[in-house]
Amino acid sequence: MTANALELRGLRAGYGRYDVLRGIDLHVAPGEAVGLLGPNGAGKSTLLKAVMGLVKHRTGGLSIAGTDVIRMPAHKIARGHAALVPEGRRLFVDQPIEDNLLLGAFHLRRDTARVAELLESVYGLFPVLRDVRMRQAGALSGGQQQMVAIGRMLMSDPTVLLLDEPSLGLAPIAIGEVAEALERLREEGRSILVVEQRVDLALRMCDRIYVLAGGEVALEERARALGEDGRALIDAYLG
Repeated sequence: MTANALELRGLRAGYGRYDVLRGIDLHVAPGEAVGLLGPNGAGKSTLLKAVMGLVKHRTGGLSIAGTDVIRMPAHKIARGHAALVPEGRRLFVDQPIEDNLLLGAFHLRRDTARVAELLESVYGLFPVLRDVRMRQAGALSGGQQQMVAIGRMLMSDPTVLLLDEPSLGLAPIAIGEVAEALERLREEGRSILVVEQRVDLALRMCDRIYVLAGGEVALEERARALGEDGRALIDAYLG
């Protein structure tokens, strides 16, 4: 039996003495895109950080492709197990685009052929970046910066891709371009967990949806069962 790309089992995690996540059971199958929705403060971003080892785990299990990473430090998780596009992108804005991308492959730097292959795949996904690859990242539009952030994530060649609010602050045309890129990655068999404020976008991009409320899973459902706009989902959980 093939292991899930990502699996959380009864995970409790939080900050200081406070538990933000309270017994989370969640999985992403190989080649599956999963959306994570919920109101502000539900624990969505904390869950992504917990997967990356950036938030203290209390109890429970966390595995990536069958490897137990619950006690693995963040820098080791980032070496091919999981990669995160954080909210706000957090690029080195005074550095060239290509340098930002290559930072994602730092742990692979001795394998120059693989790094070159990954870079070519990023430029294939976002052709506009190839044309401006030596431009400073801070000179790009918000949509193009998000492309760089996604590309940097892909350069680490991770088992599971994590994205926190990829549409936030983007113009409609840029949102469409980012959504198309994520759909293409999904079609290529990449395993994705995405936190997204736009319910319609999450339903478009994802196979399954989890809704968090109060640090717990309130709903798990196939995306197509929720309709194109998710109106019932919004009324019931998101206001």
